[in-house]
Amino acid sequence: MANMKKPVKAAIFALCILGAGCSAQYRNHGYVPSEEELAEVVIGVDTKDSVAETLGAPTAGGVLEDGGFYYVRSRVRTIGPSRPTEISRELVAVTFDNNGIVSNVERFGLEDGQVVVLSRRVTDNGLNNISFIRQLLGNLGSFDPNALL
Repeated sequence: MANMKKPVKAAIFALCILGAGCSAQYRNHGYVPSEEELAEVVIGVDTKDSVAETLGAPTAGGVLEDGGFYYVRSRVRTIGPSRPTEISRELVAVTFDNNGIVSNVERFGLEDGQVVVLSRRVTDNGLNNISFIRQLLGNLGSFDPNALL
């Protein structure tokens, strides 16, 4: 009977390790102000400086100088060796008018998101996987000493 306890304990230990390795792990990225903090921002009154002081530095700013402030937070779940999945995303956009006064505060979620397909344009150099050495050796036969004179 005492000999049976070791395999049972080992099996229980292995199941615990295996179960812990396959449990969901969560990671949080970014920062989004709470509703209470957003209530302190007054549309038509607050400026970029007062918003930065009230809400903190934005995660991202607008592309142009008069662009808005963007606060982004996402939550990612990973289960075992599978690919991480974004389970929630929240974005708060604070936009400003031309004078730097708050004109709008909007909140977006993952369900409001839109998949944006990125494309890469590459200039074709016509070499088609020819190595540098092969290019160099290929030019040896086309050398014309008269062209130097």
